[in-house]
Amino acid sequence: MQPEFLSAAVDMGSVGLETDDPLVYRALVSPDRPAAYEVATGRSETYQTLDDAVARAAGLLARIIGRRPLSQRIAFLGRNSIDQIIACLACQRAGQVFVPLNWRLGAAELAQIIADCDPALLIHDADFSDVLAQIGGPLPRTIPVEGAEGWARMVAGSERADPVALDADKPCIMLYTSGTTGSPKGVIITRGNAFASAVNFALVGEVTSRSVSLCDLPFFHTIGLVAIGRTTLMMGGRLVISDRFVPDKTLSVLGDPDLGVTHYFAVPQMAAALRNTPTWDPSALKALQAIFIGGAPLSPALIEAFLDDGIPLVNGYGMSEAGTAIHMPLDRDAVARHPGSVGFPAPLLAVRLVGEDGQDVPDGQVGEIWVKGPSVTPGYWNKPGETAHAFVGDWYRTGDLGRRDEGGVIHVPDRLKDMYISGGENVFPAEIEAVIGAHPKVRDVAVLGLPDPKWGECGVAFIVAHAEIPSAEEILAHCAERLASYKRPTRIVFLDQIPRTASGKAQKHILRQTHAQS
Repeated sequence: MQPEFLSAAVDMGSVGLETDDPLVYRALVSPDRPAAYEVATGRSETYQTLDDAVARAAGLLARIIGRRPLSQRIAFLGRNSIDQIIACLACQRAGQVFVPLNWRLGAAELAQIIADCDPALLIHDADFSDVLAQIGGPLPRTIPVEGAEGWARMVAGSERADPVALDADKPCIMLYTSGTTGSPKGVIITRGNAFASAVNFALVGEVTSRSVSLCDLPFFHTIGLVAIGRTTLMMGGRLVISDRFVPDKTLSVLGDPDLGVTHYFAVPQMAAALRNTPTWDPSALKALQAIFIGGAPLSPALIEAFLDDGIPLVNGYGMSEAGTAIHMPLDRDAVARHPGSVGFPAPLLAVRLVGEDGQDVPDGQVGEIWVKGPSVTPGYWNKPGETAHAFVGDWYRTGDLGRRDEGGVIHVPDRLKDMYISGGENVFPAEIEAVIGAHPKVRDVAVLGLPDPKWGECGVAFIVAHAEIPSAEEILAHCAERLASYKRPTRIVFLDQIPRTASGKAQKHILRQTHAQS
């Protein structure tokens, strides 16, 4: 049974979105225009052929679901592909809910999510047949993508179905959070949410019918599926789909003159990996307007390095629960003037910075980021308590901290849960991470506060080094030159890898559990 949700921030429930499908209009006015290209296979679809495939997939879903109520969950376990885009848009046309599963999870983690969303159908790549076989307990009906009885073949042989007209407050996507603090939660995205999110990113990202967007960020996150995929197709651009990030391969696609990629999307670690690749040549990326960054803090040093190469790293801030919320403009001067800032509120969202007393904080002070608008989720699947806790009226509490300067530009110092108090002073790990991350021998870093008998909490820096490993004393001296004494970490731990989610966020709860007693 679908749970009760709080009202969305803007009431669009009375609006029937018969035409919010991002393909219908484009297939009508520009049927032969390239819509999607698959890097792994070379498969290409025009707006007409993609629209036809979605219509047939919607017909197939209607036949499989039968007389069951609308808003059944349809799960998809697989890497980025045109078939996954078809399944997602077909769910919306058929009045069902698309649930992309994180293919990086193990069998036990997937079993938990599958049990929670209770899908009527699970479509999967053949590569993930083994992990599905390891899941104990009953599974829904499963269909592989490929093969004689596979999803792709069944879609091609199905009858077309017309879109189901539903109100804007009906769900069409459910994204499970990546779990930086614990168990994943299913974030409901309504038709109205998805439409508003795409409009928001089209405006802040300057996405047009001439845009060519490369996506190798996974479709099980909002930035891949909604901000990149849905926006590009809604605006009539070309979506270039890659099934994985490999720096050499990505650079080859970015530099392909036949594709002419204008928009690329990455987390900071991916951008750094591109620039550290021996084949890095910014002169080959002439069509690229910007690299859009999200998911984790972006260091000023990396921004400056890319600007020196003539490529702006355009920072943004968003989440599954609201889509793109805050974003820098595509303006190299603005990026240079505000390094590390996430920019201005997206056009369809209102943003507040709120103190512990529930009142807005003045410019220059830090407060929790609250957002309100038509892209904000109505709540979490099967979690009414957590939904209620996340909202104050129509305002969604992000749990992240923000600071607005006099020009209206917003900075995100850290997550509220990551801030710690050392000797009575608030410490924001992201600030320390930016300082340590600028050290030439440091490849990756995460900082968190751990209990300390003298100061209450003290910072511990977890570092992944480049080939030459710095000493702990070298890192501490680097911090001493740049940070106040209470901000400096008291301990340095070198690791082979920092656990991160697919969207680039450090999984600090894992570090805390592993190293709290060490």
